[in-house]
Amino acid sequence: MLNFKELEDKCFELRQTVLRMCLKANTGHVTSSFSVVELLASLYYRDYINHDSSNPNWDDRDRLILSKAQASPLLYAILADLGYYDKKDLDLFAQKDGPFGVHLQNTVKGVETTAGALGHGLGLASGIALRAKMDRKLFLTYTILGDGELYEGSIWESMKFASHHNLNNLVGIIDRNFLCTTDFTENLIELEPLDKKIESFGWNCVKIDGHNLNQIDDSLKDLRNRKSRKPTMIIAETTKGKGLKSMSHDPLFHGVPPKGQENIDKAKKELKI
Repeated sequence: MLNFKELEDKCFELRQTVLRMCLKANTGHVTSSFSVVELLASLYYRDYINHDSSNPNWDDRDRLILSKAQASPLLYAILADLGYYDKKDLDLFAQKDGPFGVHLQNTVKGVETTAGALGHGLGLASGIALRAKMDRKLFLTYTILGDGELYEGSIWESMKFASHHNLNNLVGIIDRNFLCTTDFTENLIELEPLDKKIESFGWNCVKIDGHNLNQIDDSLKDLRNRKSRKPTMIIAETTKGKGLKSMSHDPLFHGVPPKGQENIDKAKKELKI
């Protein structure tokens, strides 16, 4: 388990890796990956996800469903760092005949599901959590959602399903960066007050700063021991593109790495690569 200083350094290293991958491929969702670096890093490097890189299909592993699958470069980078495959393989991201697609592929060791179309992850995670209950399994199922996904009716149907079945082994984490593909969420259809809406569907809900390692840790540390019968949703307020000032909180940079030599050089300088 990494301490907070080590985890902070790891987050910086992961951002460097993702930027290198996407620059080499000339594609990839850099800003969508950067908004969840602290969240995914905390899950894996603070040992909140039970897993075994030597046995990816271990039945008692915790499941992570990355519903916002455009953040695939980050998950690929973490899994490589944890020994699921050679880090050199990351050079094949989005390359012809390579194993890593721009969106998530479950042909990659450690990845639970192929995804791309949004709005499906919570339903899938709910089904997995129900299976665990029925089979008396103790593993947790986590799912990472983008806030743009919350416009999909399937998300709210899944919330009702999970609440009805008392899936307290299910943990949702919303990457609340207030941006989706083309604009800010509150300019499209307002989501706020998001926590009140989720609570009305029968979930426990907590809001945190999604880049604050201490707050993330506090939101995760008691999940295995909680007595509530309700599923839990963590609303993690983040900045899309966190770590790259030149690309952060700007809808124009959705789904692309830096373009043009000046912007590439600026991004490399910010991340010291």
